[in-house]
Amino acid sequence: MLKMSTAGITKVDSTSKYTENWIPIKNIANGMIQLNSGELVTGIKINPKNIFILDEDAQQRVIYNLRNFYNTLDYEFWIIIADRPVDINMYLAQLQLLYQKTTNNITKKLIMQDISKANQFMGAEFNVIDTEYYLLFKEKRPEIIQKRINNLIATLANAGINSMQVSNSDIRMILDNFLNGGQTTNFGTVMA
Repeated sequence: MLKMSTAGITKVDSTSKYTENWIPIKNIANGMIQLNSGELVTGIKINPKNIFILDEDAQQRVIYNLRNFYNTLDYEFWIIIADRPVDINMYLAQLQLLYQKTTNNITKKLIMQDISKANQFMGAEFNVIDTEYYLLFKEKRPEIIQKRINNLIATLANAGINSMQVSNSDIRMILDNFLNGGQTTNFGTVMA
């Protein structure tokens, strides 16, 4: 099997049963994917913002600033939207503690409704997910990587949007989404 890349055509071992043998990832560290080619893939995680709850002038300012933001990017980048499963067990536990501490019957009824609704989301027909947004790029030189990340965060902040550098956990979740259909992989030592 042949694979097309920016470096040209390379041979890929499609007979291997292990994904690691055909994915060019050497390591994940410091919020970056280290590729076999020596390039690093990293970027930012963008906090979502619902601009439709803003007045029309504020909406137009955000859109104008985002347009300017995208026009300043003079390198290849990828915008990735990924769903991350959310564990609401902690939220349920907090609600149950609050229910036990509350003495007002009306408040208890409202808390119980929230607990019932949360339990419905825990059922098999619902998946509780959080949608996350990323902007990733590829670069070999660490000094350019840090400059780009700082520039991305500052420019988005001018548009009123918060962002941060991706973490190792974010990178693994993105890879799990693409390679494993969103299923988290947990590898450990096999003991006899």
